[in-house]
Amino acid sequence: MAISREQVLHVAKLARLALSEEEVERFSEQLNAILEAIGKVSELDLADVPPTSHPLALVNVVDADEPRPSLEREQALANAPESEADAFRVPASG
Repeated sequence: MAISREQVLHVAKLARLALSEEEVERFSEQLNAILEAIGKVSELDLADVPPTSHPLALVNVVDADEPRPSLEREQALANAPESEADAFRVPASG
């Protein structure tokens, strides 16, 4: 299945992109190359391949949640444009 010029223009319109004729041609070629690569994958016999979300096992990379010293209030407020009653002062929304 090839991507037509009209399809590229339609997607560009949906994305609110103004494309030059050169860009339309280039994107058509690139999208057709992507579809060709996907077509090659679909030709493979993958019946015995289990579905995966990642090729490698993922592990939790978040540090343990352990208490530790934090900034003193004065240090935290040192670069605040404005503070009031030991807190950040922010403009009212509205």
